[in-house]
Amino acid sequence: MENKPVIVGITQGDINGIGYEVIIKSLLDNTIFDMIVPVVYGSPKVAAYHRKALNIENFSFNLVKSPAEAHHKRANIINCLGDDVRVELGKLTAHGGEAAFIALERAVDDLKAGKIDVLVTAPINKNNIQSDKFRFPGHTDYLKSKFGVDDVLMFMISESMRIGVVTGHVPLNKVSELLTVELILGKLRLMNRSLLVDFAIRKPCIAVLGLNPHAGDNSLLGNEETEKIIPAIEKARNEGIMAFGPFSADGFFGAGMFKKFDGILAMYHDQGLVPFKALSFETGVNFTAGLPVVRTSPAHGTAFSIAGKGEASENSFRQALYLACDIYRNRKMYEEISKNPLKHQEVEAHPEHVDELPPELPEMNNSDLLL
Repeated sequence: MENKPVIVGITQGDINGIGYEVIIKSLLDNTIFDMIVPVVYGSPKVAAYHRKALNIENFSFNLVKSPAEAHHKRANIINCLGDDVRVELGKLTAHGGEAAFIALERAVDDLKAGKIDVLVTAPINKNNIQSDKFRFPGHTDYLKSKFGVDDVLMFMISESMRIGVVTGHVPLNKVSELLTVELILGKLRLMNRSLLVDFAIRKPCIAVLGLNPHAGDNSLLGNEETEKIIPAIEKARNEGIMAFGPFSADGFFGAGMFKKFDGILAMYHDQGLVPFKALSFETGVNFTAGLPVVRTSPAHGTAFSIAGKGEASENSFRQALYLACDIYRNRKMYEEISKNPLKHQEVEAHPEHVDELPPELPEMNNSDLLL
């Protein structure tokens, strides 16, 4: 497989937040150009404003009109905005939301056209980006719509854990009614497939968290586990997915059991993201699994309160760049090794050798995992 640099489309995010700060800081290290060709969708004027505010002198963008013109050893930028663009650091403005959407739309169009290999998105504000063209709770649902897929998985990735959520940006009082056996099963399928293809894990092992305290305590504290979660796990196991649970979330993280699994499926946003960000805020990455393309983003938001102050850490954004490249290459590798598989042959066991066939593996009890 050819190991050439990956063309990474980077959206500027909200121009009044820390997007440009983490982008520029990540690209200051010239060794990153051995792995990626960065193409920022934004504005040279806005970039210069942030660079001046941050007092960064040893950095500049190479202005290009398309990814095809990108310099392979430079940080490139495509101008998506007019000269009337205005930066108001730390402020929530309609103009900031509009600028974020224009850059995102241009980048996604190029991603669909194959002009860039992967997409890394800087943070947006979910309020000011809303318009007639963008009526979504965030990047994830927008990309799901743009690429016409039935379902996606918000998958938070770090060195210590990979955790996805069944219900994403929805009110907490809606979670129980939204949960269904098929929804949970669908997310398990997406996670299993992503772990196999995107992360090159041959036999993924997935932990499923319960919804209620103590995972319902045998329906004493709620029946979602017995009526929805356990049936979904059983169906997943019947499909060959190694899913276990439901586990009580507090004990699962408190006892360090998250270290024993390749992936974790939480039932709602904060159940998964609170422990994830507590342990991996500086280096965590948000990955949208289930898309035909690769999209990652840092695990943090616009951070208006520190915009322009030079205090933002670029670690999460840098990891988002690296992870996008890793997943892109893993998909290419999976595609190559899946080509021209050996023709399946049905083999009948000879009657006299039936006793030599291996017995069926015994069913593992969930309690066997509670060490």
